[in-house]
Amino acid sequence: MKITSLRTTVVGAPWRELVFLELTTDNDLTGTAEVRMVNKTDTLLACIDELAPRYVVGSDPFDVERLAWNVQRGEYGRAGEVTQSALAAFDVACWDLMGQALGVPVWKLLGGRFRERVPAYANGWYTSKRDPLAIARLAEDVVKRGYRALKLDPFGAASAELSAPERRAAVEIVTAVRQAVGPDVQIMVEMHGRFTPATAAAVAVCLEPCEPEWLEEPVPPENAAALRRVREATRLAIATGERAHTMADIREFIEGGCVDVVQVDLTHFGGFLAMKRLAGWADAYYLLMAPHNVCGPVGTMANLHLAVATSNYKVLEHFNDFADPWVQELVDHPPSVDRADGCFAVPERPGLGLSLKHDVCAAHPRTGARIRLFEAGWERRGAGTGKT
Repeated sequence: MKITSLRTTVVGAPWRELVFLELTTDNDLTGTAEVRMVNKTDTLLACIDELAPRYVVGSDPFDVERLAWNVQRGEYGRAGEVTQSALAAFDVACWDLMGQALGVPVWKLLGGRFRERVPAYANGWYTSKRDPLAIARLAEDVVKRGYRALKLDPFGAASAELSAPERRAAVEIVTAVRQAVGPDVQIMVEMHGRFTPATAAAVAVCLEPCEPEWLEEPVPPENAAALRRVREATRLAIATGERAHTMADIREFIEGGCVDVVQVDLTHFGGFLAMKRLAGWADAYYLLMAPHNVCGPVGTMANLHLAVATSNYKVLEHFNDFADPWVQELVDHPPSVDRADGCFAVPERPGLGLSLKHDVCAAHPRTGARIRLFEAGWERRGAGTGKT
């Protein structure tokens, strides 16, 4: 079996652009993958177009080890966010092809069935004004939808520091959400790398009574020593890693005891091959994996297969019930969260188990969407405003 051609499709939404890659083989199978590239869609497409003729077209989709070596080492220049995202798209589409060729779901190739259900947490749901009561009502709706966990960034456009009123406002939002959902629903607090270590530590202590499941990326993602200062200042778990793109990027954080939950993104870290290696390494330090996932249905399905076959996979992030729910219609068999228990079922179809609906994709052309996390109103994600 050889890969003979590829196709990219970009779907536009108010705040994100979803890039889909399809690889077709000489026996008429099509493998599918997805990447949501933050504000760099054209750059990703150019990278895919440049690398595919060298390493993908004409290759055997089973040779993912060779593919990864060629892209990461053979090019000599170091692989970063864009290159690793292109590699992830190639890798995931290849695993989809492998599963289809063998007649088994991808998770069987990644280690087999470890769990019967995969817990989900909701994101993209807090699109109201930054008012504690309004956000608490939205949180109640999330729980009514079946979710047992949800995440929010209550800090608006904050950067580096928070004034005393701003800190109180953020804590009031999280407190209102906790009161609304009760003690048994997990709340993850997202910080988007906004703060200095001192500010992040002070906020963490203020949030401790709300019992968040974790604090996510409290400081910018490059400096392990800075993150360690925050971790040592609070009893709360620290999550980070979504902006790590290679093993070298995350190494110091794992080995230095800076992180409790590893959040590298499957679609920016090189795909399944790299993620299974990372999961094994994290497990040696007794760490859990909760990969960042802001994708539509294909990227979410890829994460679902990884979760089924990975013992230290904690929970799967999901936007698509709340932000742009129509993206579920882009494929024939989208993954969905069961209202009964807030979990995904194990997919059983060969490969990833879905295909793009090109007519639906064509109805949602590129929007030029950008998200600016340090501008007021970003959390609306275009809801009702037409803004990104």
